[in-house]
Amino acid sequence: MSEKRAYGAVLAGAALWGIIGIWSRGLMAGGFSPWSIVVVRNFGSLLVLTVLFSLMGIPVWQVKGRDLKYFFGTGVVSVLLFTFCYFSCQQLCSLAVAAILLYTAPTFVVILSALLWKEAVTWQKGAALLLTLLGCSLVTGILSGSLLVTWQGVLLGLGAGFFYALYSIFGRYALERYQPLVVTYWTFVFCGLVSLLFARPAELSLLESPSMLGLSLGLVIFSTVLPYGLYTIGLARVQASQASIAASFEPVVAAVTGIFMFGEAMDLFTFMGIGCVIAGICVLNCRRKSS
Repeated sequence: MSEKRAYGAVLAGAALWGIIGIWSRGLMAGGFSPWSIVVVRNFGSLLVLTVLFSLMGIPVWQVKGRDLKYFFGTGVVSVLLFTFCYFSCQQLCSLAVAAILLYTAPTFVVILSALLWKEAVTWQKGAALLLTLLGCSLVTGILSGSLLVTWQGVLLGLGAGFFYALYSIFGRYALERYQPLVVTYWTFVFCGLVSLLFARPAELSLLESPSMLGLSLGLVIFSTVLPYGLYTIGLARVQASQASIAASFEPVVAAVTGIFMFGEAMDLFTFMGIGCVIAGICVLNCRRKSS
């Protein structure tokens, strides 16, 4: 895959993550708690991937025992822990605060990539980071209205950003040994099985409803399996720091989804924020073309 297509895969994955509200809002309205959604998302993705790869005859099961630490990292340390911190932060702080703290993740990735792989911290990366962070701030509404902030919530939000960033780090190590599909599958082996510890049988019984089952399948297929697969494919060809910054496209898509699907208002701050995130991605694209 060319670098251009890999970069496009990252953006496509971010866009699919951005529409997650379509499914999660419907599930919560139907009686699911956030933790039950985590179980449906992670374990459901494991089931779908297992069936899909079995039918297609794709060998994803043969991995070496010494490499399982990388998949524990992507599945539990990253996916599961960032979800726990993110939902916990939402309980203690305003949603806008939780969202912007989550998108400190690219900063962590840039720093860790420089330390671990000596990836250059160029002025383009710095400019892209500032633009996307400012854009996420504007899109999430952190600069308008009154916000609830607690120090415990801030720590949890920064934890969410840090653990979110670790997917790109652990994933990079795993991709040195395995193909993207293998990395994606084993990520969900770990986070899917461990997430069962948080299962609430009474809520999961709601899946007997066709509408709830349909929303769950949408969440699993379109906002979990496909985006994680696309992001991991892109990560195999694009620098981890670039991929993480480009993934900041997610809140832009989330904002547009809220406007067109749920009738949310779009003010000047939202419009400016979308422009900042797109500008940051363009700065990265220019850096990529000139390299």
